[in-house]
Amino acid sequence: MAPNIQSQGSMTPGTWGLLVTLSLLWGGAFFFVGVAVKSLPPLTIVALRLGLAASALWCVCLLRGVTLPRSPAIWRAFLVMGVFNNAIPFSLIVWGQSQIASGLASILNATTPLFTVVLAGIFLADERVTGLKLSGVFVGLVGTVVMIGPAVLTGREASALAQLAILGAALSYASAAVFGRRFRDLGVHPLMTATGQVTMSSLILVPLALLVDRPFTLDLPPAEVWLAILALALLSTALAYILYFRILSLAGATSVQLVTFLVPVTAILLGALVLGERLAPQHFAGMGLIALGLAVIDGRLPRHILALWRSRIVGKTF
Repeated sequence: MAPNIQSQGSMTPGTWGLLVTLSLLWGGAFFFVGVAVKSLPPLTIVALRLGLAASALWCVCLLRGVTLPRSPAIWRAFLVMGVFNNAIPFSLIVWGQSQIASGLASILNATTPLFTVVLAGIFLADERVTGLKLSGVFVGLVGTVVMIGPAVLTGREASALAQLAILGAALSYASAAVFGRRFRDLGVHPLMTATGQVTMSSLILVPLALLVDRPFTLDLPPAEVWLAILALALLSTALAYILYFRILSLAGATSVQLVTFLVPVTAILLGALVLGERLAPQHFAGMGLIALGLAVIDGRLPRHILALWRSRIVGKTF
């Protein structure tokens, strides 16, 4: 997830291809974390992910000649973005995935646009909440309740806290998206925004992981864990951010949010095929309701249905 950039265009076949690729990268992140958490503590995984991704993104910036910002205000904004867009959600998701399946984690993470609609309606004058968006939020939240189940309210479900942690990550992503609107006015290159926020979050998480997890005292993880960490950092973080900002420039923020329909499906398939994970029927029912809520929020499906209904009414009249 990343800050919004207001640029609205059409979704071409090429853009759809980028969107599907992005869903594979972000859906794969839940799979890679599922492999890594078996051998490494959460903060260490996040620190490695951010540190390696920051190094890769700086290499891309140097190759592309992206200008380094000089203003302290921009770097303070990078710090805020790094906390809310990387440090907090990455840590919550990794810890949550140590308790629940990667597919369920990806579904809960798909509530991010629902939180974004509410926060944007409160803090952004040009993104006020409409009746259609409120309906979508309601349907999506019902899907979340169906997916988690009533046990979360009584404390009988052992994984309830982990599921709430993933929802907390989604809320953090949404807060970052609203805050990130300011980078448009600051004139920061999108690639530098991604690089700056990952750099600042890595400066927080690397020392914290060394202090809390003391990874230098752990046994050396097997090769598959190192491969998962590299894939998580280079593919699901560095490359994913580059693709994300590319889609934003081509089709706009609304269109790129459609990736949330595809990420849970990707994570579920990877978790089931490779990790042997299984989801209960209510998880799929909740995912369906969340997808419906996102479709209502997006607005294009309701408008298409309304236009089709009106054309039929006109046809019957004449």
